[in-house]
Amino acid sequence: MDTITSRFAAPVRALPALGTGLLCAALLAALLLGISVSSAEAKECMPKIREGWVRMPPGKMPMAAGFGRIVNPCPMPATIVGASSPSFGSVELHETRTVDGVSRMRHMPELRLAPDGAAMLKPGGMHLMLMQPRVPLQPGSRIVIELELKGGGTLLGEFEVRKTTP
Repeated sequence: MDTITSRFAAPVRALPALGTGLLCAALLAALLLGISVSSAEAKECMPKIREGWVRMPPGKMPMAAGFGRIVNPCPMPATIVGASSPSFGSVELHETRTVDGVSRMRHMPELRLAPDGAAMLKPGGMHLMLMQPRVPLQPGSRIVIELELKGGGTLLGEFEVRKTTP
């Protein structure tokens, strides 16, 4: 082994090329192991549906609306790209906006959730449009709604049917 002498430090032995290669390989393995652990933790972390409820529609209206809070406790963003329910033929994410004094609904193709963020589904704003009911809704009953995440994965939420806004 060669000795390197500097006027600022004591003599140091240089690592042979093989030793340097092993050190680099060990550092790379440690880095990759850390990344794979982070990826595993990220896959286990999922957004959650909280305080879900469905407003009881008047009469025999063929539509209802779902509300609640979707929280993303994860360190990376999440995107909701679809929804379904065994209780409804079709479920879509909608947003209500007032344009020229007129309230209008529009379909939202996706809902992005920031890391450690949340989205509120509420009357007059974002909501789940529940169409073509397959079962009659009764106050106090519960329905399951599944939200599909971009890149795979689903969230299951239980929504309570209510006559009025909580």
